[in-house]
Amino acid sequence: MADEISKAQAARPGGDTIFGKIIRKEIPANIIYEDEQCLAFHDISPQAPTHFLVIPKKPIVRLSEAEDSDESLLGHLMIVGKKCAANLGLTNGFRMVVNEGPEGGQSVYHTSVY
Repeated sequence: MADEISKAQAARPGGDTIFGKIIRKEIPANIIYEDEQCLAFHDISPQAPTHFLVIPKKPIVRLSEAEDSDESLLGHLMIVGKKCAANLGLTNGFRMVVNEGPEGGQSVYHTSVY
């Protein structure tokens, strides 16, 4: 976890992100779900035996910068995460996390649920 915090401390908002490149299919990813609102894929540096991310196609830089109009999109990310967990056989429970800002461990400035 300390490595993730150091990455987060060095990360800066603004510009394109790796998530934007994955959404546009410029960078390959092991995609497990996609619809018009979001994309879910396995993390390339997993921190758990099953570790995937659900990202909105609309870039929301930080959760604290989400607008009221993003409410249904953010709820959709949670439901997609639940469905992906079920499809991956996580029947005994799972954890969802949203990192916010450098002190919260956010290393990519595009909100994600993992």
